[in-house]
Amino acid sequence: MFLWFAVVAAVLVAEIFQSPMVDYRIVALGAVLPLSDLVLSSAGLGTVFHSLLAPIVILAVVMATTVGRRLLRRRLLGIPIGMFLHLVLDGTWADQSLFWWPLFGLELSDIPERSGLVFRLGLEVVAVGVAVVAYRRYGLDDVQNRERLIRQGHLQRGYLSAG
Repeated sequence: MFLWFAVVAAVLVAEIFQSPMVDYRIVALGAVLPLSDLVLSSAGLGTVFHSLLAPIVILAVVMATTVGRRLLRRRLLGIPIGMFLHLVLDGTWADQSLFWWPLFGLELSDIPERSGLVFRLGLEVVAVGVAVVAYRRYGLDDVQNRERLIRQGHLQRGYLSAG
């Protein structure tokens, strides 16, 4: 459950934006943030992070609080981007009442992570495969590239546009 969101979201952002300055650690954090609904829903607090409202609100907060601070904004935008990708990778968009909450009622349905354990484990295996391919594609076998990703969250520019 965890790797599927963190790894695949970061790789998708790398492949789509091809930006060496995106903090891929923050994108991965945003992609796993909705998993906090597992704890929140168990405590009776709902599953709001699986609605479209949550990443929109966080995006608005990031935009409003980082006016004039371009570098901080660029880094923090990874959180809502990762959250949006979680909704896509999870298939939350297929559950109208959850995805569009609260437009179709205030009751929140259960989150997708609670069902299909075998399928979810399969997604984790796929994520490991994606991680292996990404490790090679982005030159993470090079110590400097790996350190850059770990310490700064960035990928080497030359590896992003390579086929």
